[in-house]
Amino acid sequence: MRYRTLGGTGIEVSSHCLGAMMFGAVGNPDHEDCVRIIHAALDQGINFVDTADMYSTGESEEIVGKALKGLRDDVVLATKVHFPLHDDSRNRSGNSRRWITRAVEDSLRRLGTEWIDLYQVHRPDHSTDIEETLWVLSDLVSAGKIRAFGCSTFPAEDIVEAYHVAERRGYGRFRTEQPPYSMIGRGIERSLLPTCQRLGMGVLTWSPLAFGFLSGKIRKNQPIDLTSGRAAIAPHRFDPSLPANAAKYNAVERLIEVAEGIGVLLPELAIAFVTTHPAVTSVISGPRTMEQLDGLLKAADLTLDDATLDRIDEIVPPGTDLWDTDAAWRPQSLTNPTTRRRPPTDR
Repeated sequence: MRYRTLGGTGIEVSSHCLGAMMFGAVGNPDHEDCVRIIHAALDQGINFVDTADMYSTGESEEIVGKALKGLRDDVVLATKVHFPLHDDSRNRSGNSRRWITRAVEDSLRRLGTEWIDLYQVHRPDHSTDIEETLWVLSDLVSAGKIRAFGCSTFPAEDIVEAYHVAERRGYGRFRTEQPPYSMIGRGIERSLLPTCQRLGMGVLTWSPLAFGFLSGKIRKNQPIDLTSGRAAIAPHRFDPSLPANAAKYNAVERLIEVAEGIGVLLPELAIAFVTTHPAVTSVISGPRTMEQLDGLLKAADLTLDDATLDRIDEIVPPGTDLWDTDAAWRPQSLTNPTTRRRPPTDR
């Protein structure tokens, strides 16, 4: 397991982060089994756990809290705030001082801890001035309730705005960004990742399997159940009858050939690909079972060479989201492979 510094904070985290989204009613409702999965990940060198208050309506945080009893000092713990936990969400969601000061106390209680290492704003909230959000997060650092704060799924322009507001007002700044990133969803290579690099931010990516599309279980010309699992949540992303999905299915078949060519499974290739980008600090994978965790750990041992990365680039060009048309102008962050790949000796 490799370890990298988290966005200039001096905190060292494993290059693979255990995501806790599938712990609880939404995924695995067996608390004891989830605790075993967390402990197994820690035993294999993962020291970074990411959850959120809205995962299974707080249940995920409770499970993580149980698992970390007696281990808290050895684990970098991250959680998030923004989404409503209940239907009655007036003033109980978003990025306001009113909600964040309440939500952080609830998270601390569920997690059974006195502090959160990384507290992340789960999504932008354009109804709240970014100055208000940075102000309350800075106060929480001063109060010792959180150690650092970041954002999740923010566009590059919002990150830049937040950086300048923090600099102008003397507030703490976002130390990390948490965007989706995968072999078939490479749009963040255009501007988001280069922006984070310039600002010295850590990047924690989620959905390396592209919402399950790169799990190896979704194949071209094979039956797919659109009524269960990930497909039931967003059937339009998987429906093979939709023309927009044809490119995804074609790419998956070619990527499976790449994986087979180097003797690994598609999920292992997908996770290893994400960690190759020099802007990425840690890739978040959210196993539901011990078997899925084992697959994650296999990916941690996998190093991709330039020939393999070149083949992936041929199938899904840098900066390309398969459901978007490619832009005519392509920045250096897309055209120069060295900007997206760590030196071979550092992989």
